[in-house]
Amino acid sequence: MIIRKSRALSFLIVGGIYFLAAALGILLFRLLPFDLSLSLLIADVSATVFVFLFSLIFGNASVYDPYWSVQPPVILAALLVGQQITPIRLLTMLVVLYWGVRLTANWAYTFRDLSHQDWRYTMLSEQTGKLYPLVNFFGIHLVPTLIVYACTLPAAYVMRAEAETNLPAVLFLLLSALAVTGQMLADVQMHRFRRSAAGGFIRYGLWKYSRHPNYLCEILMWWGIGGSAIFALHGSPLLLLGALANTLLFLAVSIPMADRRQSRKEGFAAYRSETRALLPIPKRKR
Repeated sequence: MIIRKSRALSFLIVGGIYFLAAALGILLFRLLPFDLSLSLLIADVSATVFVFLFSLIFGNASVYDPYWSVQPPVILAALLVGQQITPIRLLTMLVVLYWGVRLTANWAYTFRDLSHQDWRYTMLSEQTGKLYPLVNFFGIHLVPTLIVYACTLPAAYVMRAEAETNLPAVLFLLLSALAVTGQMLADVQMHRFRRSAAGGFIRYGLWKYSRHPNYLCEILMWWGIGGSAIFALHGSPLLLLGALANTLLFLAVSIPMADRRQSRKEGFAAYRSETRALLPIPKRKR
């Protein structure tokens, strides 16, 4: 299909899909009679199903890729409408918006067109065969939506509940903002490395200390949001469940998949022994 190979038209199509998905989610949230968490969950999953249907239409699971970064800012902005703009609400909104704009911009920079699908989805399709439709819906679409929903929920409560602006809450938001900045630096360094066509493994900048600094910063982003909400709401540590689930997703799925792909390159064993997966803690020399 020619339209799938046009980058400009592909952008317009994806943008239209997400505009309609956001409108659907916001409408459902306002109509549902349940409490904040359940109404938000149903609206979020419904928007995900809407995006999933278009991934089937175009035969490309990467239609879902921007959802991860678009979902939280849209949710918080919709919840903030009509509420008093307190310092903690404003700061939380700005940090999540900073994260969302940066991550969406990185997606846009790497987006080719609707004929290109993320290598991980293609690999899953090849590995799972006839089971791929289920893997596509549950593994690629639904599970990430639920994890980001859980990560965003503490900030959603800040938008709607009585939240106090205090030093610990602000410091955790600062951690999140620093994590977003670190993620941006890691992505810029990787883009430069790929353009250089040097081959092998990137060994400078943040990548000198971690094989996945972008993943590390993504993890820290949501621990910061969850920690801030706990202090702002004087809430339960259960508000960190989303950050924990996000961490486990990277440890159990994203990092192993990326490392398996990198292992095809010569010298990966030495590179892996010299560089930590996440935390930049020097390894002891034997």
